[in-house]
Amino acid sequence: MISLTSPVKTRAHGWPAGIKLLALCVASVVLFAAPYLWFQAVAACVVLVLYSLPGRVFWQYGLRRIRPLWPFVVVVLAWHLLTGAPQLGAVITLRMLTAVALANLVTMTTTLEAMMSVIRRLLAPLSRLGLNLRAVELATAMVIRFTPVLAQKGAALTLAWRARARRRAGWRVIVPFMVLALDDADHVAEALRARGGFELEKEKT
Repeated sequence: MISLTSPVKTRAHGWPAGIKLLALCVASVVLFAAPYLWFQAVAACVVLVLYSLPGRVFWQYGLRRIRPLWPFVVVVLAWHLLTGAPQLGAVITLRMLTAVALANLVTMTTTLEAMMSVIRRLLAPLSRLGLNLRAVELATAMVIRFTPVLAQKGAALTLAWRARARRRAGWRVIVPFMVLALDDADHVAEALRARGGFELEKEKT
């Protein structure tokens, strides 16, 4: 899931989060079980139609969040072209794009609170075994929240490289990107410690 809630309100915003997440799981299983190129192409077209229904703003907002996948698309297609299996490469690429686009569609039409409520209900039985639900909820929320943030920082690094060099950035931005990610993680850890972390939760239990 690589996006936050869309600023454009749609009918899907009012649907139960549990139903949308269940539909996403079923759709993902079907996508990965189908080895046919025509099926993956039809599924991708259906997803594009779903993105276009709420209007142009929703369409552009959603598709911009899928752009970070292009390096993976290039690598997968190039590898399968070199190995003489272009059709398999097309199937894998379409499957990946469709699955991520569907997940992105769910997060765009579902608030973080609603998704956390579903996760809380699903993991409630495990709390009796000692699982810290608060930690799981926080970790899930941070993954959803920081994925688009890191994607934006990666794009900014690439633009900064292009402004200073004629060559493409490529692998050269990996190290500074990792430094940024670790720096963000350190700041988040300090903020959590400053607020007590999970010590309050431990005291209650």
